[in-house]
Amino acid sequence: MSDPTIQTFCCHHNDNQGGVVTIQIMDEFNTESYNTVCLVSSTIGILGAMYQIFQNGVRRIQSPSRGRKIIMWLAVADLLASLGVLVRSSFWLKYKNILPLPDDDISVLFCSITSAWTQYFYTATWFWTLFYAVDIWQSIQGKDTRPLLYHSLAWGIPAATTSIGLSILYIPNATCHNLTSLSNVLLRILPNYCATYVPIALVMVINPIMYILAGKKIEVTVALPLAQFTSKERRVVDALRLKFFLINVVFYVCWLPNLINGILIWTMWSTMPVKAIISIWYIMALMNPMQALLNALVYRKWNVTDRYQPMFHDDHKELNFSDEQSPLLGSEPPRLLLAPMPSTINNSYATL
Repeated sequence: MSDPTIQTFCCHHNDNQGGVVTIQIMDEFNTESYNTVCLVSSTIGILGAMYQIFQNGVRRIQSPSRGRKIIMWLAVADLLASLGVLVRSSFWLKYKNILPLPDDDISVLFCSITSAWTQYFYTATWFWTLFYAVDIWQSIQGKDTRPLLYHSLAWGIPAATTSIGLSILYIPNATCHNLTSLSNVLLRILPNYCATYVPIALVMVINPIMYILAGKKIEVTVALPLAQFTSKERRVVDALRLKFFLINVVFYVCWLPNLINGILIWTMWSTMPVKAIISIWYIMALMNPMQALLNALVYRKWNVTDRYQPMFHDDHKELNFSDEQSPLLGSEPPRLLLAPMPSTINNSYATL
């Protein structure tokens, strides 16, 4: 999982006073069961990411679209992040040195590398999640996608935040358990917390707003040309809003425990609720890697019977109301032209 508290485990462990809180936590922390949970959840996450990559790879060949490209890169980042959790938990299960000793430089190096790897790719998933929402809004407004900008930010920002946060934490001698002054704690540990939690908080705030605006815009786009809002249009809009809602729910379920953990640690350090913190760690160990599997479920293209499938085509943007009766004539109305619907909504963002 990706959490600044767990990343401090990579620092050299000693018996100085600064490590009392860490020792207190580790005395009640069953590392074997924790790493087993990480191992299982990361394996499931890898399988979910591979499924998503395979499905979107096939669909991209059949009908390339901008939305599926974003989903593909999101799945790649999920896969590599889960792989980092799998390798680190396997190492900890085998050698049982979750807290390296003062002279154990190899464990410190391995732990810091795997932590940086995991942190980097999970941060990338947060930005790809954000850019998916942004690209939906861009698509609805008829604007072109910006893949070069998305890639630059989705891979560049995590590289900067991860390298800065972990470098301050580990350099020069990976001793972050014996910080005695508040200023040292703020300078050494707080930057890594900010590098982790600020992107999560941004996605939690921005994405729901983007999806709410997108839902309203789609409702207007579907209903305005017909000057009416029948059950057909309602099904389309409701399905889209449901998908947007589930995407947000998945992100909150997977990453809200991390925010809660950070808040508890920084506000209750002197009276640390050890059992509550450990319980949250288990939740994070389960839910962080499970993001890959849950994403595979909510980002997929939902298929239903042809009776309920709206006809948003690039060539003849029309809506077929074969199951609607005209309120005046009592018969099937003629096909009505629909205002241009962005093709990406139909090909990659539509849920029906």
